[in-house]
Amino acid sequence: MFQIIGIVITFVMVFGGYILAGGHMSVILKALPFELMMIFGAAIGAFLVGNSMTVVKGTLGGFGKIFGGPKWKSGDYRDLLCLLFLLTRLMKTKGVIALEAHIETPSESNIFQRYPKIMKDHFATDFICDTLRMMTLNLEDPHQVEDAMDAQLEKHHHEAMDPQHALQGTADALPALGIVAAVLGVVKTMGSISEPPEVLGKMIGGALVGTFLGVFLAYGFFGPFAGRLKQVIDEDHHFYLIIKGVLVSHLHGNAPQISVEIGRGTIPSTGQPSFFELETALEEIPPEVG
Repeated sequence: MFQIIGIVITFVMVFGGYILAGGHMSVILKALPFELMMIFGAAIGAFLVGNSMTVVKGTLGGFGKIFGGPKWKSGDYRDLLCLLFLLTRLMKTKGVIALEAHIETPSESNIFQRYPKIMKDHFATDFICDTLRMMTLNLEDPHQVEDAMDAQLEKHHHEAMDPQHALQGTADALPALGIVAAVLGVVKTMGSISEPPEVLGKMIGGALVGTFLGVFLAYGFFGPFAGRLKQVIDEDHHFYLIIKGVLVSHLHGNAPQISVEIGRGTIPSTGQPSFFELETALEEIPPEVG
């Protein structure tokens, strides 16, 4: 919602100020289709040249994140802590044999089935199961497990950021592409140097629209879009850092309640459940689960 409001404000303030200052929209509107064709066409072409199809699809999907915000909400963080509590409690009370059935086929686990949104996130599910599987294989050194988790998290975050880097690259290129369009407009003007001044003035004005559009689109839209996408990706990534924190705490020998409380403390403030909310959620879990 704020993104749409921001777009409206940008357009109104820029073009409203231009009109109030005595500017004529006719010059911009006449040049707009051709300048946009050159600038956007070159930007799209360069974008396709510089990125793989996976990144292209990810960037297009990134616009949904820009306007939709982070994937994980307050209730999802609470559910994650409940899920991790059940798994660590099961491992601590009944041992690794009881845990294996849940981590080998999480889709059939009554623990994972209780939290379908988390189970649908393949990385979250695999990250939890792979880490617990390492523990069942007697890899109990917290530092080794933490290093392995860090490597997985770094790889996932790096891949998730590829669309943001591509979008930022497009934003950085737009001012230069606007200059390209403007130079072509000047070339066109110089080819008509014999025309009267009023005609040449409109042609030069049309050429400068290219420079304006390149800078306007870069700093008014694509740059902020890339910045917002980075914020969303970073916040969603924090969800996986909580998994790491809880499981590493469990490896250090802490009780499940302590481990999830440590995880709760690292949740972003906007989505962090209170101590009593988490305690109530844990108490509401049926005893037959797990």
